[in-house]
Amino acid sequence: MVESKTAWKRIVARALAAYIAEKGQDCAPPDPESVVLERPPKPELGDFGFPMFPYARLLRASPQAVATALAAIIARDPESHGRGEARAEGPYLNVRVARAAESARVLAAVADPTWGRTTSQAGHKVLIEFSSPNTNKPLHLGHLRNNALGESLSRILRAAGAEVRKVNHLNDRGINICRSMLAYLRYGEGRSPEDEGLKGDHFVGKYYVLFNKLKAEDPTAEVAAQELVRRWESGDPEIRALQERMNAWTFEGLKATYARTGISFDAYDFETETYEIGREEVLKGLARGVFYREGDGSIQIDLEDVGLDKKVLLRKDGTSIYITQDIGTAIRRHESWPYDRVVYVVGNEQQYHFKVLFEVLKRLGFDWARDLHHLSYGMVNLPSGRMKTREGTIVDADDLVDEVAAMAAAEIEAKGREESAGSVKEIAEKIALGALHYFLLHVAPVKDILYDPAASLSFTGDTGPYIQYMGARAASILRKHAAGEGNAVKGRADPALLEGDAEWGLVKLIAELPERIDQAAASMEPSVMAGYAHDLAAAFSAWYRDNPVLNCPDPNLAATRLELVRAVRRNLELASQLVCIPVLESM
Repeated sequence: MVESKTAWKRIVARALAAYIAEKGQDCAPPDPESVVLERPPKPELGDFGFPMFPYARLLRASPQAVATALAAIIARDPESHGRGEARAEGPYLNVRVARAAESARVLAAVADPTWGRTTSQAGHKVLIEFSSPNTNKPLHLGHLRNNALGESLSRILRAAGAEVRKVNHLNDRGINICRSMLAYLRYGEGRSPEDEGLKGDHFVGKYYVLFNKLKAEDPTAEVAAQELVRRWESGDPEIRALQERMNAWTFEGLKATYARTGISFDAYDFETETYEIGREEVLKGLARGVFYREGDGSIQIDLEDVGLDKKVLLRKDGTSIYITQDIGTAIRRHESWPYDRVVYVVGNEQQYHFKVLFEVLKRLGFDWARDLHHLSYGMVNLPSGRMKTREGTIVDADDLVDEVAAMAAAEIEAKGREESAGSVKEIAEKIALGALHYFLLHVAPVKDILYDPAASLSFTGDTGPYIQYMGARAASILRKHAAGEGNAVKGRADPALLEGDAEWGLVKLIAELPERIDQAAASMEPSVMAGYAHDLAAAFSAWYRDNPVLNCPDPNLAATRLELVRAVRRNLELASQLVCIPVLESM
């Protein structure tokens, strides 16, 4: 109801201007955008509410008197005619929108191909970095939350009009990579993933875990891994070739998981391509006095004046660390794609790292560093406990999706829905992704999550499959109508028939989609869209229970309700896509 809210703000602002003039007050009339609009706590109080407290002080009158005066002025305003009625109710001016006219506007708007796109973020270039795994192990449960947040936020910002670039920054060098390489050199015997029938990321990850065995057998293993780092950075061809081969195995495995879970990227960054840029920038900063050389030879920055302590930027042996390549990556990105804003989707354990990174870039003189953001998110655990990668008890992403999909397939078969579902394996996979992504997105990112696979698969309640089920139910109604079933084929839709409270609530909720998109984009909170999808599914379920569509005896009412179902289906589809929930035609 964005258009109606804008119109009523304009009408109220005009009424205030008239009242100010009538009272002879020496004050400027309010701008329509500044007029405060609220949602009344009870539907019976109206659709919009305008509190009069701020204007009462300005006009030296009680809020009730201002509301009464404005209601009288608005009754004479031609723009209000046909839009509804404004009433003074205590200190509020409450508006009851003309339901028939608004329903007609909403249903027509939803039918427009551009519905679901807004302009609140138009003109902004936003780079979103997410996933960013190490190339020494497969994706895990934490990555699933990271991926869902990054993908969903990218879709939401694009829907709000922003130009978005999705980037995956792969950590393909450094000590952890060399630990896997060293274990492979000791135990691998030249084998490949194909030799062992494993995905490449699982194959390499096995050797990362085996490094613990190596350390137990050889106390010098950690020193040997550090030596591999030094040899790699010095350009040793043998070590470089091994790193490239093992990274390629992992990368192919990661890409398969991304494709399976509906995650995509516009570009991939590799640390091997940016760490030297970062090192050069650190050396330039040293020459300019931004950084200093410590007694042990390392290059550091003192950030104690902003509460961030001292930070090493280059080790004493000249090798780089994570922040070194992050500096180089940020600089190269802006040179190749000048962004307005960067959003780093990274777990909350890295909050300090990003505070330091942003401050270092600012002190190097990059103005664009003032609009870098860390979208921090909490841990994801299973009821069995926290993930522990190095001990080999990682909650593997592929295995978890397999498990949830198997549970979904069992649920389909238990309910005897194999025939209506079609390919049980395909539908179960989509239900599993809907369950996972909704569970990971429906709460604010800052909160830790205890992921319960069984609870996430429920077809009722606050879950992804519930949203998918209601969307499929709406699709089924539309499909049956297209096949000639029901009375709607004999009738003609008339929005004036949508006068009941339940359907009016549904119309208002349908109309809220653009506002929710803008809210989610502005706050960078995919949970806003997840909540909207659930609210709409629940409202549709409650309405449909008491309002038959195909079997409605009145053909015109049946046709009108069918258009409402069509609008619900479109909105559920759009909202689901924004939170990475696969849309189903049947289930």
